[in-house]
Amino acid sequence: MEKGRIIKIISNQYTIQLENRTVIARPRGKLRLDKAPLVGDFVLVEKIEEAYRIHSIEPRKNRLLRPAIANVDQALIVTSLKDPDFSVHLLNRLIILVSLAHVDPIIVITKQDLIEDIHTIQKDLEWYQNAGYTVLMTWPGSDDQKLCQAINGKVSVLCGQSGAGKSSLLNRLDPSFQLQTQEISKALGRGRHTTRFCELHRVADGLVADTPGFSSLDFSRMDLAHLDECIKDFAPYLHQCRFKDCRHIHEPDCAILTALKQGKINPSMYEDYKQIVKGESK
Repeated sequence: MEKGRIIKIISNQYTIQLENRTVIARPRGKLRLDKAPLVGDFVLVEKIEEAYRIHSIEPRKNRLLRPAIANVDQALIVTSLKDPDFSVHLLNRLIILVSLAHVDPIIVITKQDLIEDIHTIQKDLEWYQNAGYTVLMTWPGSDDQKLCQAINGKVSVLCGQSGAGKSSLLNRLDPSFQLQTQEISKALGRGRHTTRFCELHRVADGLVADTPGFSSLDFSRMDLAHLDECIKDFAPYLHQCRFKDCRHIHEPDCAILTALKQGKINPSMYEDYKQIVKGESK
């Protein structure tokens, strides 16, 4: 029995990275009925005659639904400053979405070279930096050493608007990545990937999920009971409210509302938090 990580799934064929080689395996019938393996899963495999079988799946630390992937360390939220234009509300909701899934958000700002006056946007970005979020800048020809360090040794997924520069970013970090994705698309007979196909590629000494990213900002299927604990802006003020079940909307003696009025909390992040909470209660 050997332990490995699933790095690719096509149909019922699972590519598994073992310690020093990759193998193609299929799950046992009982396993499929119990819990379908996902890309990112750690599994135990056994060789029966000349074929490999997935014997069992190790416990997961987290799981994303869209894309379907497990054991993710961080999400690179690729956010462009131009074409498409910078949106704090989309950025906030992506941060909240990945944080709810117990995935660490890393903000990656692209297309800085297309902006003449960055001072206004820089003020927005300072809110995230001051709250404790990692904010990295990248553009054609930039020194992406900090980004490579962030990816090193981690399992990452990419999310962000179409056209924000996710593919260009990966191709700069690893020129062979484009070749890999083009070959896969040809093998599948498609011009682009679908949400059913997911693969972990080695990029900058880490693993990056080659997927269409997060295709939905639907919070209706998420457990929002501890939403406030997922927002770094709120962290210094949690558990200081008068009421233990304070939702930080209109309750008296709310520490987060007080901090908001004092200019200590990103107002756009709070606004998106409030909209999500109100949407849940409808």
